[in-house]
Amino acid sequence: MVDSSKTPDAQYLENCGGVDELVIQHATLVKRIAYHLKARLPDSVQVDDLIQAGMIGLIEAGRNFDSGQGARFETYAGIRIRGSMLDELRKNDWAPKSVHKKARDLAEAIRIIEGRTGRDARDQEIAQELGIELDEYYLILQDSHACIVSMDQYGLDKEDFLPGLVDSSSDPSQLLVKARFKESLSHAISGLPDRERIVISLYYESELNLREIGSIIAVTESRVSQLLNQAHARLNARLRRWQEQQSQD
Repeated sequence: MVDSSKTPDAQYLENCGGVDELVIQHATLVKRIAYHLKARLPDSVQVDDLIQAGMIGLIEAGRNFDSGQGARFETYAGIRIRGSMLDELRKNDWAPKSVHKKARDLAEAIRIIEGRTGRDARDQEIAQELGIELDEYYLILQDSHACIVSMDQYGLDKEDFLPGLVDSSSDPSQLLVKARFKESLSHAISGLPDRERIVISLYYESELNLREIGSIIAVTESRVSQLLNQAHARLNARLRRWQEQQSQD
């Protein structure tokens, strides 16, 4: 029987297994992350679906959280919630194969240019490498947000990329792989062009939305989306070397 005195989120959580008050208190975190993620997704993705997936991640966080590891519950839960939403999006992938291919081609073009020039690939150069006009390149950037990519494409777990979490793995080889990846990722991010690095920081660390970021760096919301997607493509290109090294080891 539904208790009308409880919020829908709290009632949902209790119906899913009687989780404790710690989890119920953080149910609003699910909505905040869902709307933050939804801002970069097409209208076909329903925020309610993201919230439902996020609730599952929150419940798992409540059941698995170990305060002795040194991380705050909200920090740990945020990773579980976002990961659960991304899992749901990948499971119901709505991006056409052509969009995925264009995103891969874009990252490859950046890799080729930067390998040839030794500097950041510029918009016009990337478009030329792809054999398209600059306007079409920007359209590809705009569409590439449809390719939901998380760090598990590199064979690692969601929790491995959150500062402050103690790694629970006891496998020395896995610990070494993760340490190498973190070093490569940190180096790749620090080497991004200034505006892309700022956008990445404001979006992922400060969790600002595109409109808020645009007001800070004085560009349109659409341009922020382009910069964010271009940063993703550049990181994918620069981390390709890490992937290749792993396949050789």
